[in-house]
Amino acid sequence: MTRFEPVPLGYSPERLAQLKVPAGFQVSVMATELGNARMLHVMPDGSIYLTRRQQGDIWYLKDRNGDGQFSRLERRQVAKNLKLVHGLDVKDGKLYAVGEKTVWVMDILQNGGLSAPRVFADGFPDAGQHPARGLRWGPDGYLYVSFGSTNNDAPTQNPEEASILRVRPDGQWREVYASGLRHTIGYDFQPGTGALYGFDQGADWHGDNIPPEEFNRIERGKNYGWPFCYGAKNLDPYTNSSQIPGLITKQDYCAQTAGSVLNYGAHAAAIGMEFYRGQQFPAEYRNDAFAAMRGSWNRSKPSGYEIVRVVFDGQNRPERIEPFVTGFVFPEDGTWKQFGRLAGVATYTDGSLLFTDDQSGVIYRVRYMGGK
Repeated sequence: MTRFEPVPLGYSPERLAQLKVPAGFQVSVMATELGNARMLHVMPDGSIYLTRRQQGDIWYLKDRNGDGQFSRLERRQVAKNLKLVHGLDVKDGKLYAVGEKTVWVMDILQNGGLSAPRVFADGFPDAGQHPARGLRWGPDGYLYVSFGSTNNDAPTQNPEEASILRVRPDGQWREVYASGLRHTIGYDFQPGTGALYGFDQGADWHGDNIPPEEFNRIERGKNYGWPFCYGAKNLDPYTNSSQIPGLITKQDYCAQTAGSVLNYGAHAAAIGMEFYRGQQFPAEYRNDAFAAMRGSWNRSKPSGYEIVRVVFDGQNRPERIEPFVTGFVFPEDGTWKQFGRLAGVATYTDGSLLFTDDQSGVIYRVRYMGGK
């Protein structure tokens, strides 16, 4: 199998000028040299918790002098030895984080410190091909945790794989909330309606253009089709229909599944996603969603390597997906190059948008400066 991953380049201040955003917006850098910077959680006081999956730890950052950056003196490690720690969220003064097979809980202490991690829930599926786990508290008071498939395009025996699980607030009971989701890492509950939306990553090695990355409205009890169907209940020609439970045809199986509400370019590798709840951006951006597309590694022309905006209409329905921050990938001297693998997305306390690059360890910030 041939890889087509663009040549990776490190971050430099000069490359910052290559990034493009809509008129009136500006991109800056809040921190560099943070290692495998993945998911973010912003606290009300402007401090940030950051997971680093490869390092297995959590960092605390706070811009104490108000200069718009997290200097080396304004960041510190607050938890470690958390295998493959990735998604995180905060509830009732406690930080919850998920790794390969465990959800941990830690008390938030004075000045951002954390207590020793305690197991909140355990015994989740093996990581396999997809070790990045998502985690978010829902408006119903339950914890929603995602676990990707252990492989590319074959059904798995463990029903908790390729799913989003709903966990009781005491961690002692859980259910499969939605299935047939190959790798949904980024998801969030829509403000006002409480509807759950998320991006699912499609299978690799099925060609340059299928299957697309799916934007789904994720509902309890529904099956979203992986590995036999993609998009609007389309049959995936590369999967083996003899593996379908119940020996029904692939067409009949796909007819019973839930189709996506929007699609994006194949292999773009959606990671973090969050609805915009700030006030700084123009009114038409409010309650839209932003997602980090980490970027393809097996597509002849790269896809992803950008922040996208999911535009919702006046009836709170998803309408389209459009680029928001681009310029991380580019052709040069006959080959594709890139200087950012994007991962986490979060709204900062002032309403600006933060996102991470886990390749160079950068936290970027997008602010609206006015004008058109």
